[in-house]
Amino acid sequence: MKRKSLLISLSLVSIAVVSAIAISTSQDKYSLQVPNGLAFSEFKGYESWQVINVSHHGEVLAVIVGNPVMIDAFKSGIPGNGKPFPDGAKMAKVHWSAIKNEDAPGKPTVGGSQLDTDFMAKDSKRFADSGGWGYAAFKFDAASGAFRAGNENDKPPQANDAKCGFACHTVAQSRDYVFTSYATR
Repeated sequence: MKRKSLLISLSLVSIAVVSAIAISTSQDKYSLQVPNGLAFSEFKGYESWQVINVSHHGEVLAVIVGNPVMIDAFKSGIPGNGKPFPDGAKMAKVHWSAIKNEDAPGKPTVGGSQLDTDFMAKDSKRFADSGGWGYAAFKFDAASGAFRAGNENDKPPQANDAKCGFACHTVAQSRDYVFTSYATR
């Protein structure tokens, strides 16, 4: 009887430990930070931000979302009106592998495994040397369900600061370094 109680107790403890690990894995993303750069926690709640637009580039699908400051700026005509985005504007771009949904009519291309989440934050003082924007890339490992900060071996490479995306975004300088247009509704 004692042995059975011990086994049940050990089983319950094991389940609790596995559950705690699973919960902590899903919460770990908010403890991540690009060394000397942006922290994932600066974008807490991005999962419920409004969609700005979507993109399909080869084998990758993405949705670009913005915080309320970013959405309000787009709605006011920025960047088309020549004004810069205000400090506090933030964007997130979530990438998935593109797959065909064989079960749906027309076999549409849909998001498969998540690949990464990229962030941009406008703070003209903090990021004065990169057009007022800070950038970060966090790669997602589907097998473990965990994110990690991008590094210089990734595509695109993520250096140890908030300027990793600045070189690519300089071609959009006339749009305050933002490629994405706000999609009409």
